[in-house]
Amino acid sequence: MMRGIVTFYLTYLLCLMLGITCVALVAHWNYSYRGGFAWDGSVKQFNWHPVFMVTGMVVLYGNAAVVYRIPLTWGHNKLPWKLLHAGLLLLSFVLSVIGLCAVFDYHNANHTANLYSLHSWVGICTTALFTAQWVMGFTAFLLPCTPTTARALVKPAHVWMGGIILVLGIVSCISGINEKLFFAL
Repeated sequence: MMRGIVTFYLTYLLCLMLGITCVALVAHWNYSYRGGFAWDGSVKQFNWHPVFMVTGMVVLYGNAAVVYRIPLTWGHNKLPWKLLHAGLLLLSFVLSVIGLCAVFDYHNANHTANLYSLHSWVGICTTALFTAQWVMGFTAFLLPCTPTTARALVKPAHVWMGGIILVLGIVSCISGINEKLFFAL
């Protein structure tokens, strides 16, 4: 059992370092090769979009999914971990909304159509599912008035949808970076 726990934490640490590296590389790419950052309707405003979306929908969302399952929580009060899980997801949501505002403002300032590609539709659907998932999770698992039977009914769908949303977030980020590279070349 101890070996499995050590393996879990080493794997988690590796994933955490990879997530931080991804955010750093996306920020570096946009700063060094795409002109930097601003909030003025220029291409520099668009550059915030990949940074916020990778940070929110991949790194923070992935960590929020794992933090509730770490062995440290086994056999202890789950409420602090539920609050950390919900808080990380709320921060993920806020960063995702800021990322969406960056791209929509940029498109509107430059008279470019919104939601014109598969990437944008997958991304907006992912964000909508994420919003519904967060509201459902908050209602079912954090409100004390929710009956235990309702929690038991919702839990499998919550876990399943959480995994699906994480995969969709990764697909959205990869397709968006590929789309940007395609347009740049």
